[in-house]
This record gives sequence, C-alpha cells and structure tokens, in this order.
Amino acid sequence: MIKKEYSKTGRSCKITLELPADVQAETASVCGEFNGWSQDSHPMKRRKDGTFSITFSVKPGSQYRFRYLLDGQRWENDWQADIYLPNDHGTEDSVLSV
Repeated sequence: MIKKEYSKTGRSCKITLELPADVQAETASVCGEFNGWSQDSHPMKRRKDGTFSITFSVKPGSQYRFRYLLDGQRWENDWQADIYLPNDHGTEDSVLSV
C-alpha cells in the first residue's frame, strides 16, 4: 500500500509504504532515488502480524524510483506503484509520482 499525504504548504509529502506479511521476510528496507539507493537509511518496521511499514517525507513535484530489499538480498517492487520503469539490471523499478 502507498499512502501520500501532502503538507498544507505543499512543500513536502509524507509517504507511507506497507508490505503484506506474504512477502515472507524477516527484514525489509526501502531503497530509491530519495535516499541514494541506500540499503540502510530506510529500514521498515516489522509488525507482530508480519507486515512491514515505513513513513518518510519527500519533496513534491518529482518522480522517485524505488524498490524493496528483503532480507538483504531479494529485490521486490511495490505492485501499487504509480508506474514502473525499466532499470539497468534488466528488471523494473517502482515509481512514486509525488
């Protein structure tokens, strides 16, 4: 799930991303253009029911490529992303339009 909440001034947008428990992972991180594809800067919180979530802010007026890194080795897209674009690795990136 992707939830977008714009500030009253329009200068930022709070993004909430959630992954279902059926991803069957112990850890999850969000890696993307908004964090230099860092595998460590946006770890997702694992809930008791096995789902993952994270909330962070980005600057509106842009598109941001991103993917989830599960258990430090498996890449997954968000299937509710706004669009998908091919990447240099022969797969696609999820894209957030803010």
